[in-house]
Amino acid sequence: MRNATKNAGHSGNSTVTGVRPGRFGIVVVRGRSMSPVLKDGDRLLARYGAAPRPGSLAVVRLPDGPSGPRPLSVKRVVHRDADGWWVERDNPAEGIDSWHVGAIADEDVVAVVLARLWPSPRPAGLLVPPPR
Repeated sequence: MRNATKNAGHSGNSTVTGVRPGRFGIVVVRGRSMSPVLKDGDRLLARYGAAPRPGSLAVVRLPDGPSGPRPLSVKRVVHRDADGWWVERDNPAEGIDSWHVGAIADEDVVAVVLARLWPSPRPAGLLVPPPR
């Protein structure tokens, strides 16, 4: 297994090019949009090209903002509709999500998070936000 480290989150530059579907990689969380579940610096195991499911965490490419391309982001997949995948942040006070940019196209769901590897390992199914 070849690992590729990518930054994903609200800040920092990252791109994923030339990654074949089915490959695994390490994603480094940047920013606070997924706190308290994920924190800046967390390391995640992701599978590129995997199909998301509602409730899962995914690495997504958000549409360009006013100042150009946005970095890749980790978001929670909520549901799929005719326009694509609706994704949200866990922290309503930080970041950008589908409430700002609309649904995310299939090709912009880059990877699905399988687990947090560091600092406290957890399968992705246990990375759920507290009730609001």
